[in-house]
Amino acid sequence: MRDIFKCKVYKITLDAGFSCPNRDGTISGRGCIFCDTGGSFSRAHPSSLPIEDQLAKGVSRLKSRFGAQKFIAYFQAYTNTYAPVEKLKQLYDRGVSHPDVVGLSIGTRPDCVDEEKLRLIASYTGDYLVWVEYGLQSAHNKTLSLINRGHSFEDFAGAVELSRKLGINTCAHVIIGLPGETRDDMLQTARTLADIGVNGVKIHLLCVLRDTELENLYNAGKIRILSVEEYVSTVCDFLELLPPSVSIHRLAGNGLKELLVAPKWLDEKFKVLNMIDRELEKRDSGQGRFFPEFNNNKAFLS
Repeated sequence: MRDIFKCKVYKITLDAGFSCPNRDGTISGRGCIFCDTGGSFSRAHPSSLPIEDQLAKGVSRLKSRFGAQKFIAYFQAYTNTYAPVEKLKQLYDRGVSHPDVVGLSIGTRPDCVDEEKLRLIASYTGDYLVWVEYGLQSAHNKTLSLINRGHSFEDFAGAVELSRKLGINTCAHVIIGLPGETRDDMLQTARTLADIGVNGVKIHLLCVLRDTELENLYNAGKIRILSVEEYVSTVCDFLELLPPSVSIHRLAGNGLKELLVAPKWLDEKFKVLNMIDRELEKRDSGQGRFFPEFNNNKAFLS
């Protein structure tokens, strides 16, 4: 962001009142087993506020707290392409209406885009830095079925390819520690993302939130959550397999304290980030270390 805009740029999370086809009955009505009623919204401000007010509050808070100067409007809550194109244009136009907004990021599901919607999103690329963030979670269809995602990996691959053709940056959301997945399964997701050519990756830990299907499984002893050491080690393995050109949008989450059931160590975000740094230093390694083009170990990002 500093290279592109010559200043500090922060995301402002927005809730535009979208729903999700995996919650409203279009697909299953159950939702993903890990998703709470907030639909992944950060809750940095009340979701009932108009978009313009959410932007204003976000700008004020991030300028004061972090010295941010420019901003990316991030449509985060639920599925932000789940509406007719006419409505999407109205909402996205409002999202970039603040004079300090220089980017547009749209979180959605890969089965909720088509060429018409992506062409609309691509129309903003002339004036803004534009990303579409696709919730993938895993490259394994068996896992996607187990966690009730309601879409396939093939849906994701098709959405990424169409986005690429239209000049839209793509970011894949993945979750480390999903039920039934081995370490090799998780790393195969990294290899698959490297092969498919996404522009960014956002890495999450499987965390148990209150009032989710995952909480019921956790309380019944049917799943286990990774320790912080296991998570850090796996994230470093994951990074070593990704191309150096992929931007990493997240390495660890904070978790909402009032909703978080497990793991409690998720509250210590900066401790986790420091542990990842130290582990890579210990390995004398970094992102891209084992990406095929860099197997000579002479070029990787540290």
